[in-house]
Amino acid sequence: MELKDIKAVYFIGAGGIGMSAIARYFISKGMVVGGYDKTASTLTRQLEKEGMLIHYEENIDEIPHACKKPQSCLVVYTPAIPDDHKELLYFRRNGFEIEKRAQVLGTLTRSHKGLCFAGTHGKTTTSTMCAHIMHQSHLDCNAFLGGISKNYGTNYILSDSDYVVIEADEFDRSFHWLRPWMSVVTATDPDHLDIYGTKEAYLESFRHYTGLIQPGGALIVHKGLEMKESLQEGVKRYDYALDEGDFHAENIRIGNGEITFDFISPAGNVKDISLGQPVPINIENSIAAMAMAQLNGCTADELRYGMKTYGGVDRRFDYKIRTDKLVFLSDYAHHPKEIYQSAKSMRELYRDRKITAIFQPHLYTRTRDFYKEFAEALSLLDEVVLTEIYPAREQPIPGVGPQLIYDNLKPGVEKQMILSADVPAFVKSHNFDVLILLGAGDLDNQVPQITKILQNK
Repeated sequence: MELKDIKAVYFIGAGGIGMSAIARYFISKGMVVGGYDKTASTLTRQLEKEGMLIHYEENIDEIPHACKKPQSCLVVYTPAIPDDHKELLYFRRNGFEIEKRAQVLGTLTRSHKGLCFAGTHGKTTTSTMCAHIMHQSHLDCNAFLGGISKNYGTNYILSDSDYVVIEADEFDRSFHWLRPWMSVVTATDPDHLDIYGTKEAYLESFRHYTGLIQPGGALIVHKGLEMKESLQEGVKRYDYALDEGDFHAENIRIGNGEITFDFISPAGNVKDISLGQPVPINIENSIAAMAMAQLNGCTADELRYGMKTYGGVDRRFDYKIRTDKLVFLSDYAHHPKEIYQSAKSMRELYRDRKITAIFQPHLYTRTRDFYKEFAEALSLLDEVVLTEIYPAREQPIPGVGPQLIYDNLKPGVEKQMILSADVPAFVKSHNFDVLILLGAGDLDNQVPQITKILQNK
């Protein structure tokens, strides 16, 4: 279906962070936009305010009238939706054009210059940084992000620019629909092994993805990844890292809650980059974001201003309370490498303070595959509180639970297990120095309540 033929769009799994960004794109185009999601959330309620027609039960009668016309309604679904979903079956049986979210993004990368960010972790932060740099520069951009930008209060930026910044998701090989102009690859630590089966298949998926970059474009890849790229002729290759590679940082200064460094680049060095969100891991993230922006024409002053005014992403090292007596933050980290980077950054920032993490493991398969690595990363902290696993799309696996992580935490780490429903009561009855909530599940829904409890102490 051509874009010009679409009069209505229906989303199955409307409340997903990536799905909602595309929904906002079609709302902005003045189309009828409807959808289903399993549960209401802050995001779905916001989408309703913006004009989206959402309901929360599998019910064909609830589908808006304009979304029941196969010749003019595009149906977009997330791979997490089961095949026997009543509404999905209805659309399939009645000849609707049905696309995954990634297919829709793929269409946009064919009509714009797609600046795509892929990787096991780091892609949401780097893509949001790049989108902010580009949006406030003379180039501007559109953006479809995997998190809510604190600068814009949304996961979507709309403009007349030829550029579109996209978070390229490897889940279900979704990023194979894209045709990037340029791409960053941040990390290729195996994940989603329930989909890929083996580490080799996971790495092969990234190799295939790099072959989709358009001639004349570029790949910016983190130095030292196991992935072997497969570039078309005419695609330039650069690497980056914290302190080595084509793009890197020198003269790093950390102190008084600030981080400043010099950006070293083959396209021209930029002195005194100051991070608006001064977290050590963001030095490396910002190098990737600035490399992408600079290769597409952003000036030194635009890079400086973009990084200084970057406000972060909801649930990515997201401070809720920051005083001399108490620090409380939420972080979406849910892969062992992400947990490790988060814990390492916490240790650098709060060297002499007791750090407590409440971690909600995400997916039974991921816990089964990486429980030892989770335990090792969490053992960098002083106290670890584990909740039950957030299943998302999965059914329980016998013998797989938080106990696996608990039993492998290093000696000396204070530890316990509680139900996620009991977290507010736990917070109320304990004192903390530095507290961080970790995970990609629904524990984050309790953050406002936890913040209030801590403020009232």
